[in-house]
Amino acid sequence: MSKAKRVTITDIARLAGVSPGAVSFALNGRPGVSEQTRQRILEIAEQHQWLPSSAARALVGSRAGVIGFAVNRSAGTLGAEAFFTDLIAGVQSALATNRIAMQMVLVASLEEEVATYRRWRSANQVDGVIVIDPRDDDPRLTVLRDLDLPAVVIGSHASDDAHPATIWLDDSQVAHALFDYLAALGHRSIVYVAGPAEFQHTRMRTEVLVGQKDRGVTGEVIATDFSPSEAANAMRRLLSRRERPSAVVFDNDVMAIAGLRVAQEMRVSVPGDLSIASFDDSVVAGLVHPSITCITRDTFGLGADAADFLLEQIDSVEILPDRVGPLPGLTVRESTAAPR
Repeated sequence: MSKAKRVTITDIARLAGVSPGAVSFALNGRPGVSEQTRQRILEIAEQHQWLPSSAARALVGSRAGVIGFAVNRSAGTLGAEAFFTDLIAGVQSALATNRIAMQMVLVASLEEEVATYRRWRSANQVDGVIVIDPRDDDPRLTVLRDLDLPAVVIGSHASDDAHPATIWLDDSQVAHALFDYLAALGHRSIVYVAGPAEFQHTRMRTEVLVGQKDRGVTGEVIATDFSPSEAANAMRRLLSRRERPSAVVFDNDVMAIAGLRVAQEMRVSVPGDLSIASFDDSVVAGLVHPSITCITRDTFGLGADAADFLLEQIDSVEILPDRVGPLPGLTVRESTAAPR
């Protein structure tokens, strides 16, 4: 039986109705084609399992000079969160020093993120990737290992030996800093308005809150999509109850500010009748009135460290040992006080 004919750039160009040059631009992530055309070409290449030939790789060199960052967030949420602004700035600062570019794409699902890694690897578009929001039994990590695509995960705890290297922050310790403080103030009814429930950091923070029951604290968790609109809706429901919580903790600063606005809308005094806090800090969180108690972290430094770690991982023949990122701390401001 004869072997199936290898799909070439010329074949893809014919199927897409474009020139071979346009296909080359699209597959190598270069400007020169519209985003719509680029996506059509990439989809055709993936459907036909196109792989660059060894000769083509030799002509362009073994390195792409680019790292990838696929973010599973909506554009609106991404633009509003100070965490991402600072993280991306930190990554870019480290890459610029090494004259490396970053290709960032927004994806709508875990499946689309995995497909992006496969496409990047097959087209030799990136030398490695930064991964965020790890989950327990995360399928992305197995795919990256099978693709032999260098990766660094920004996570909440150390990784298993078989998984990509991780730069991690102990989210249990971070959660204790905030929830222990609220419990010490005397709060006995605390609600955590979280992001998606499947994220490791959500689970770890939830476990710490539930563990506060030995101090007489009743904890509740409400999962959202990180958006200020869902945070506001959750806060309205909480403040409409006959028995309100005495403290509400949000996963990020934008959610916390949305929650504060709802409290003001419903004439609930902060911190007199309700304490509000956030697991992310920002300049705005310190400027609103009352200013918001937050976990403050060096996100810019975390991004720079992750990029440097990835570049080292790309040059290494084996998975490097995990590293601990900059330790966050609790910044107490006006939005928290002992309950009346």
